[in-house]
Amino acid sequence: MCKDCGCHGPELDRETITVEGMTCGHCKSAVEKAVRGLPGVLAAEVDLTAKTLKVEFDHHKSSLSEIKKTVEDVGFEVP
Repeated sequence: MCKDCGCHGPELDRETITVEGMTCGHCKSAVEKAVRGLPGVLAAEVDLTAKTLKVEFDHHKSSLSEIKKTVEDVGFEVP
């Protein structure tokens, strides 16, 4: 992003979060859908085998703690 005008959009944060309790495609979809519904989240991808959520977001619109809380609200544990 240009420092002066912001013409290329926001710089995005990329985080990988461990998520416990996901076991199936429904779990994967529920977490991804909930997190993608947050403001500023551009991507959310669950890896069931690795028990992780990779998320790309604008930290000016949503925080990492909000993302983790959203995952917990769906019914999964973020250690």
